[in-house]
Amino acid sequence: MQKRYDALVAEMKAAHGFRVRRWRTAMTGCAWIVRYHNGEESRLIEAPYPRGPMSAAVFLHEVGHHAIGFRTYSPRCLEEYHAWRWSLEAMRQRGLNVTDAVEQRVAESLHYAVDKARRRGLKKIPAELLPFVERPARKPKSRARAPRAAPAVAAGSQRPQASPVVQGARSVRAAMKQLWLFRGAR
Repeated sequence: MQKRYDALVAEMKAAHGFRVRRWRTAMTGCAWIVRYHNGEESRLIEAPYPRGPMSAAVFLHEVGHHAIGFRTYSPRCLEEYHAWRWSLEAMRQRGLNVTDAVEQRVAESLHYAVDKARRRGLKKIPAELLPFVERPARKPKSRARAPRAAPAVAAGSQRPQASPVVQGARSVRAAMKQLWLFRGAR
């Protein structure tokens, strides 16, 4: 499978003429264009190297910004929508797995973009983005985890004593709360 992802990177670089400034370890990315005084342009991205469905989706999303063109869609949240749509279509065309986690990531990302645009004064939300106005419901993770066991306390005994570090943190928190309340009373 990794060979398919390697071929994807080579194909995208050749097709869209961008350069990877840095491969990120986190599932985040960024795409931009640098325009020089002599008229030349450098197309750049930062993204995770594709090693699975999520990193491939994020990588292709950043490539999507170059593929669809910057400032082609306005407002900015609509550009994010089209970059994500381009990414998922590119994955499906190449037979790459679009998992539920990828779909969830797209929905959360678009909700964030719409919410940010609204905070910044967007009055009319484009029709494509109406499904992302409300926060998407979190899907439960597929792996079942064992519940954490509570510390054993013998019958008739007290709760286990917190460490001095934890006690200090609690007292600092209490002091900060008192200070905040005191300032509010003035």
